[in-house]
Amino acid sequence: MPSNIEPKIAAASAELTAIRRDIHAHPELGFEEERTSRIVAEKLREWGVEVTTGIGKTGVVGTIRVGNNPRAIGLRADMEHACGHDGHTAMLLGAARYLAESRNFDGTVNLIFQPAEEGLGGGEAMVKDGLFEKFPCEQIFGMHNRPKLDVGKFAIRSGPQMAGGGLFDIHITGKGAHGARPETGIDPVIIATQIISALQSVVSRNVAPLDSAVISVTQMHAGDAYNVIPQEAVLRGTIRAFRKETMALIKERIETISTGIARTLGGSAKPDVRIAFPPLVNDRDSVQFIADVAETIVGKENMNREGPYVMASEDFSYMLEKVPGAFINIGNGGGEGGCEVHNPGYDFNDEIITLGATLWSRVVETKLAKDAR
Repeated sequence: MPSNIEPKIAAASAELTAIRRDIHAHPELGFEEERTSRIVAEKLREWGVEVTTGIGKTGVVGTIRVGNNPRAIGLRADMEHACGHDGHTAMLLGAARYLAESRNFDGTVNLIFQPAEEGLGGGEAMVKDGLFEKFPCEQIFGMHNRPKLDVGKFAIRSGPQMAGGGLFDIHITGKGAHGARPETGIDPVIIATQIISALQSVVSRNVAPLDSAVISVTQMHAGDAYNVIPQEAVLRGTIRAFRKETMALIKERIETISTGIARTLGGSAKPDVRIAFPPLVNDRDSVQFIADVAETIVGKENMNREGPYVMASEDFSYMLEKVPGAFINIGNGGGEGGCEVHNPGYDFNDEIITLGATLWSRVVETKLAKDAR
């Protein structure tokens, strides 16, 4: 770990770790983070932070104002129980505790604790609930832990960094029959397999070679007997791309291919393709700013400004569509618990809580410096 962790944050390490582990021991699903939201609100109030609850159902916003400077920025952490979100919450709480005490800045920082990041659109819900009308921000920043990236390192990139994401269901209807007399029916399983095969041509033949996209069929459900051709089959899966135009193209191709193949083979298909998240696009100036701040903490050699593209999605993208900002990755380490997120073996590395909290604090103190013009 770098030696220049903020001392007051380092002194609170045990408390922040205890908060993180308590949240982890009481997991809550998206939009059901009642206990977690209550803990966040209670801690913020305990430290003298102004608190607003119920933004985007279970979201919490803590506001710290210092001086009369009208400038304001936002820092966001996700709260529900998945892939280290409890750690993200603890890091932002650590920054809140320090900033409320030190008050070494001039302006307003909005500490945004977001619900339901995992596929339910908590970021969108907060935006639609008037997040930036109630808490205006000139810039907003988010952070996520990154397994396999060493502790003490950060990574980021300008422009598209994480893919937009979508989900699809394709309901296929054929004609049921006895398995020994397939000629009397219309087999939805055959239709489903042909659709699966054809969908693989979309990325290779419809998406530009220098663009990037994924279509993954992850579920197929049909029938429940050995000797019966079922009446129906269902396909489900996910799509990812770095451009909205590519997402729209994939949606159209799934719809056209599935309905066309089903009709050709005598059945029918009803595709439902839902764009869940837009691509996450980092603002260039915001990337340069937070990377410069991170360098003062970990050194130039530990701040990767050309970080990898990530095909996974992140609904912080909804906030970045409204306010310029950046999303940075903090190394979670490659040792025990260093496996990828969304894996039973994954574990958040408590060692990085103070580093993340220090970065958030320095972002505020630098962007809203008292002598800034």
